Amino acid sequence: MSFTVAIVGRPNVGKSTLFNRLLEQRKAIVDDISGVTRDRQYGVADWNGKTFNVVDTGGFVQGSEDVFEREIAKQVLVALEEANVIVFMVDAATGLTSLDDSMANLLRRSTKPVFLTVNKVDTNERLLDASEFYSLGFEQIFFIAAASGSGTGELLDAVAELIIDDDASAEALEMAALPKFAIIGQPNTGKSSLLNALVGTERTIVSDIAGTTRDTIHTHYNLFQKEFVLIDTAGIRRKAKVHEDLEFYSVIRAIKALDEADVCLLMLDAEKGIAAQDLNIFALAAKKGKGVVVLVNKWDLVNKETNTARDYETELKKRFAPFSDVPILFISAKEKTRIFKAIEVGLEVYEHRQYKIPTSQLNDIMLKAIQAYHPPVVRGNPIKIKFITQLPTPVPSFAFFCNFPDDIKQPYKNYLENKLRENFKLTGVPVRIFFRKK
Repeated sequence: MSFTVAIVGRPNVGKSTLFNRLLEQRKAIVDDISGVTRDRQYGVADWNGKTFNVVDTGGFVQGSEDVFEREIAKQVLVALEEANVIVFMVDAATGLTSLDDSMANLLRRSTKPVFLTVNKVDTNERLLDASEFYSLGFEQIFFIAAASGSGTGELLDAVAELIIDDDASAEALEMAALPKFAIIGQPNTGKSSLLNALVGTERTIVSDIAGTTRDTIHTHYNLFQKEFVLIDTAGIRRKAKVHEDLEFYSVIRAIKALDEADVCLLMLDAEKGIAAQDLNIFALAAKKGKGVVVLVNKWDLVNKETNTARDYETELKKRFAPFSDVPILFISAKEKTRIFKAIEVGLEVYEHRQYKIPTSQLNDIMLKAIQAYHPPVVRGNPIKIKFITQLPTPVPSFAFFCNFPDDIKQPYKNYLENKLRENFKLTGVPVRIFFRKK
């Protein structure tokens, strides 16, 4: 998508509220404290048949000593470079501040259209007070209330007038159809470092402080002539560790990212090994029917012997059982070791998830496997499986038609799954098996 609108301004003026309003969904986290949005948030908005990107940025604070505020300032400048139109937000409730003046000085040097947008104008008194913002000297000024949507139509009309690309909507649909990979895992395992190493730019803020990423970040990527979307998520902690309301929302966003993804890249810390929470995340991804690739990060920091990687992989698969047919790669996001191999394997798992097996081939192979090892006899009745078909679902699912579907137990179900995996390309993908009355 070629046309992009960036929403900028000092902290806590309502940028994320406007972002959510334009997208008509709660994608960015909103709270009544400043500094909630740390990374650039991307979304797609539609108005009067015109489709365009919207970028939400963190609050801009010039010359700050705070590590996050310095990083936010860098992110804002990148967003300004990417944008075609800049929506400069200020707050009528607070009035004109020195930070607004600093931002205005920066934007006046830009050659791009700037729409000064005065937020929280929800009464006649506020409208009267908001006239002081004319002193900033911008030609186009809009008075809105992002929370209720008042005045946003006029702002969107002005944006839509500048869009001349009629193919934008088709491009947005094409983007939505791309494979989506979610980078998931516990906090501080190197998820954002991996994304930055792949993209080659500081797309997300990286620090050694756990919990830096709060929103889910979507990045369009192209590798090996294949396009897809990478989703960097906030680290998922156990409920007992989630003390801050804000972090709770981040975990919810990360879990929602699992719903959106096709394949999950589960990041583990090589030095810390696999913990119970890693297994919970793995089980959640499998339960949601997502492809999984396990990435053991920080492998460069591990003291290695001849069979270190093999033993590590064996232990991981033992912990992941019964779904142990997953690719495991030992990487270093910092050193960029095997990171492109990780994406290559991720694309293979995505193809496995889309894999459709011809019914004749499925029956030829699986009926022989059933003949070699019959289901146990139940109450003196032999169980006979006569026919197998793959169901039209996003996750590889198979229906086995038999005479006593309710009497087949889990061990035999595991046997059938193992035979499916032995004979067909299903590595890294959960398999669903159903027994139905013939």
